[in-house]
Amino acid sequence: MLSAAEVARIRKDFPILSTEVNGYPLAYLDSGATSQKPECVIDAEQDFYTSRNSAVHRGAHTLAVEATDVFEGGRAATAAFVGAGEREIVWTKNATEALNVVAYGFGNASLDAARGAGDPEAARFRLGPGDSIVTTEMEHHANLIPWQELARRTGAEFRYLPLADDGTLDLSDLEGIVDSTTRILAFTHASNVLGTVNPVERLVARAREVGAYVVLDACQSVPHMPLDLHGLDVDFAAFSGHKMLAPSGIGVLYGKAELLDALPPVLTGGSMITTVDMDRAAFLPAPQRFEAGTQPVAQVAGMAAAVGYLSETGMDQVAAHEAELAAYLYEGVAALPGMRILGPGPGEPRIATVAFDVAGVHAHDVGQYLDSKGVAIRVGHHCAQPLHRRYGVTASTRASAYLYTTQEDCDRFLAALSEVRGFFGVA
Repeated sequence: MLSAAEVARIRKDFPILSTEVNGYPLAYLDSGATSQKPECVIDAEQDFYTSRNSAVHRGAHTLAVEATDVFEGGRAATAAFVGAGEREIVWTKNATEALNVVAYGFGNASLDAARGAGDPEAARFRLGPGDSIVTTEMEHHANLIPWQELARRTGAEFRYLPLADDGTLDLSDLEGIVDSTTRILAFTHASNVLGTVNPVERLVARAREVGAYVVLDACQSVPHMPLDLHGLDVDFAAFSGHKMLAPSGIGVLYGKAELLDALPPVLTGGSMITTVDMDRAAFLPAPQRFEAGTQPVAQVAGMAAAVGYLSETGMDQVAAHEAELAAYLYEGVAALPGMRILGPGPGEPRIATVAFDVAGVHAHDVGQYLDSKGVAIRVGHHCAQPLHRRYGVTASTRASAYLYTTQEDCDRFLAALSEVRGFFGVA
């Protein structure tokens, strides 16, 4: 794992961590929402704009060639980082867009097939009455609403795997919910609220038994643990750059190459076609078929720098550091009176995210008090309203750590949290 000296060295790479908030040094415990950026990522974006700024795949001049090299080099680096092929990495603006590209691709295939039109290869994605789509009760809205909408548009049945009381998935009726009608099983690798790491192998195995496609929300796993998408055998996956040290405005859709080549595109226009006439157009294979229009090349440059930084640090090291922080945060919150933690306890697989409800104090008030002490955390429903409803709360407070988080950050958070109920007169 990372030593205290190594974490101290890492922190020096992040300019914002030297910021003061309300007269206190910043203790940033909101990396689950967005991560901070090291100087190498900031520099990579600036270097692109100052030295290589040009459109990609559209020119023969030197700057255009260099920009394209940056763009495709970032794709290669990202593919290697998550155990994928270069043609299996599609740039999107975030994970939400990536998941919608898949959902709307299935929808377009279903519409075309119903009309007897479209590419015959896309017919494999057709959905209709008698089919089912399955997700889980713990999903971020980005991996819930697109499937609700796809079910509504196609007439497929929408189902979900429920949550157990301990914050894990209740898989007691997995075979009954994911059955022979199931065409899509979409689930998160790690919960952004509960910290739960789901049993991907078991869920994929069940999907394979019934011939369903697997869509993985990897937003909270790619930044925090080693990942091999080929090894996991998922069909599609999505993650966001801004949660893994990269800039905002860049996301990734992973898909098995043969599936991406068959999936109908959602955004159409320039740069994703082979030929166009006034009656029809023919589309390029993946990944370009999903990358219409001007691309976020500077953000890709930043993404490549972020991937390089994490690779050099070592994802095994990052995961081990966060495992220690996860236990420290969980035990620290649990030791305080009036705290109800949402999610699995020690011994269960989890990321360094701890969400909790403070008896008698609204989450927003908790957040404001902690901010007054220079501690940044997340409050609200974290884009997971059904999850919160399942546990009888409308909002929670969430602390989430990353490779640059120190035990001192956690101690300052716990010290401020210990004062909250007394400050609001409910202790």
